[in-house]
Parts: sequence; C-alpha cells; structure tokens
Amino acid sequence: MSQHTLSRRQFVSVAGATLAGMGVAAAAPPRRGLPRVTRPRATSGDKAHEPKWDEKLTITVGPKKADLVGSSDRVLQAAVDYVSRFDGGTVQVLPGTYTLRNSVYLRTGIRILGSGADSILTKGPSHSVALADDSDWYDQEVTVASAKGLKVGDGIVLKARNPHNGSSDVLKRTLVARKGNRFKLDRALRKNFWLSGKPTLSSLFPLISGDHVHDITIQDIALDGNRKQNAHLDGNYGGCIFLQDCNRIHMTGVEARNNNGDGISWQICHDVVVENCNSHDNADLGLHPGSGSQRPLIRNNRADRNNIGIFFCWGIKYGLAENNQITGNRSYGVSIGHCDTDNLIRLNTITGSGKVGVLFRDDSRGKDFSPNRNTLEKNHIIDSGGGDGVAVDVQGRTRDVTLEGNQIRETRKPMKRIGVRIGKQARDVKLQQNKIEGFQRDVVDLKEKP
Repeated sequence: MSQHTLSRRQFVSVAGATLAGMGVAAAAPPRRGLPRVTRPRATSGDKAHEPKWDEKLTITVGPKKADLVGSSDRVLQAAVDYVSRFDGGTVQVLPGTYTLRNSVYLRTGIRILGSGADSILTKGPSHSVALADDSDWYDQEVTVASAKGLKVGDGIVLKARNPHNGSSDVLKRTLVARKGNRFKLDRALRKNFWLSGKPTLSSLFPLISGDHVHDITIQDIALDGNRKQNAHLDGNYGGCIFLQDCNRIHMTGVEARNNNGDGISWQICHDVVVENCNSHDNADLGLHPGSGSQRPLIRNNRADRNNIGIFFCWGIKYGLAENNQITGNRSYGVSIGHCDTDNLIRLNTITGSGKVGVLFRDDSRGKDFSPNRNTLEKNHIIDSGGGDGVAVDVQGRTRDVTLEGNQIRETRKPMKRIGVRIGKQARDVKLQQNKIEGFQRDVVDLKEKP
C-alpha cells in the first residue's frame, strides 16, 4: 500500500472517530439510490440520524455542593446510571479525591467530564485471600478463608490454575451479597475454581470500565492506580481505564498514572480516539490498543516511564499514532507485532527507550502473523537502549515496511549501538531519506554478509 493511500484512508477514519468521540453525529454515506438525510429528526428506534441537540442532562458529583454528594464509586456510578436513563448526557466530576472500591462502569452515550488535575480517582490498598471451598463453573458464589476487609459492592479478581490444562484463569466480578465467608457474585463463574488450582480473590479493578458500550467521552480527569499498594493486574483485564468490545470512545485530557498494570487499555474496541492524554509511571503499557481493535487514533499524548509506551497488540489495523511524546520507557517506546498491519506511525518523538525505540516484533508461529505494511514516518528516535541498543528493530518475517524521513540519532557514545536492524527473514523493508547518526553501525541487514 502506498503512503498516499494510507494517509487518505487514515484521514477518513480519523475524522469519523473524532466526530463520534465529540458527540457529533457524522453523516453516514447514503445507501445506493437513497436520498441523503438533510433534516434529521428523533424517530423511535432510529439511531442512524438524529439532530445535534443543544443541551442534554448534566449531573454534578462532588464531595460537597453538588447534585450528588460523595467521594466514592457509589456516588459516581449513581450519577452515570441516572444520566443513562435520559439517553445519555454528562457526569461532571467536581474537584476532589474519589477513593473507589469498584470500577465506575460506563453506559452508552455518557460523557465523564472532570476538572482536570483537581479531579482524582484512586483506590486504597488491595489485598488477596485464598478461597476455602471448591466452586464449579455454574456457581455464582465463592467461599473465602477470611472475609475481613471485603464488602458487598467491591470489585474483585479471581485467579486460579485451570484444573484441565494448567493455564491461568482470571475473572473480574463484583460482590453482591454475603453470608459469613460466602459471597454471591454479580455473574456466574463459567470456570471451575477448585482448591486444587490454588484459587485466590483479590480486591483489584480498573478505575473506569467499559463493556459493550459505545459513543462515550472521558475528558479532563486524573486516574491514580496507587501502584505501590496494589497487586499486579495485566492489561488484558485492567488499567486505569479498561474497555472491552466498545465502539467510538473518545478520551482527551486524561492522566493515567501509577497503575500496577496498564495506563489505558482497550480490547476489541473500534474507532477509539486517545488525544492530549498523559499515561505515565505505570508498571506495564502506557497506551494499549488491544486485540482486534480497528482504526485507533492516538494523537498528541505523552507516554512516559512505563514499561512500553505504545503497544500495538494483536490485529490492530488502519491505526494512526502521531505527534506523541514517548519518553523513558523501560523496554520499548513503540512495539508493534502479531497481525498489526496498515498502520501509520508518524511525527512522534521517542526518547530514552530502555531496549529499543521502535520494535517490529517477531511472530513466526503462523504463515502471515507479522506486522506487515506499516509506515514509520518523520519520527525523532533518540538514544535507544544500552550499549548494544537498537533504535528500530525489524524482526521476524515482517515485510513491506517503510521507514521514511525519520531522524534516528544517538547522542551518547556509539559503543555497539545500531540505528536500524533488519532481520534475516524480513523482506521489502524500504529506507527512504532517513537521517541516521551517532551509531557504531547505521543500518545492519542480517540477510547481507558482513
């Protein structure tokens, strides 16, 4: 795919995603032969075309002098659920620190509007307890060794070794009722949690969760995961924000920090826009467009001091990451891999990555699992890795990748550092008008004889 074609497609998808994230209904192209809708009206059951209303419901939440007064997940959730009854609107989070015992669960059509750095969602220390009895897959309750510190309404994570194949089972649930050390869950287990698998229950949860919802904005709010006092929960299940099977989510002005896991993670979510956000000092991934997510727009963000700044997971296609500042991440600035194709990574500044600035991951387990047809354009990639660090590492069977107009620099001593390394099985890697300087070797192509 040519650079011109990729850019044009990106413009169309990005414009639609941005409008949707802002609550603006982008006019859908007409089906062939039908007139274009020029005077939309609210019609029962018709969600394709509706006027842009001047006003929808806004509910304020705050520690005092608000429509709903409090500083817990319960008051925030009450506001979200109330506004949802009115076909969407805004939950305005006034200045204050809100300490949560469970996620704030999003509803379709909701905008969460904070007060910038003065609106802080956080959580107390997590704790874990062993299960004291077997629970089968059809059960909707568990028995814990001790109920101390647990309350009805808490968000929890159950973990156990799968008794059939030895893998790890992880489930997120909410405690909805209690009798002694027995807790009813909001949903059935659908997995066997037997004592032979050493099952545990931990008070872990994302601060904001979305599950099968759409057309949502999260804006101008600070999320602190209290990393030092919380156990680890990886980005397939959590983050300061965690989204699963969602569409048209717009996050802007969000600070996601200090989480023992990811900053912002979205899995199988399409047309997600993340812009002007700051995801920093998280244990794992700063920004995590997760498996199967189509057309992500990641623009004008900071991703600092995470393990990886931006991680393209599995099957991320037609995405755009531009004008991001990606600094001091412990392993990689940007990582792209399994079936991640047709993405454009441009105009980013990637500095001080611990191992590699931009990594095209090796995935040779299948015929065509590699990150093919991606473009790396006009980025500044500076001071990557240790003494044998690599600025751009193209591994595995990656093919049809273009590196154009990048400034790839090493300002420290050259040592054994490499600007661009191309793996033995990589094919059709195009290097065009890049400025590479300060390395022991600018380009190493492992297919060529030294």
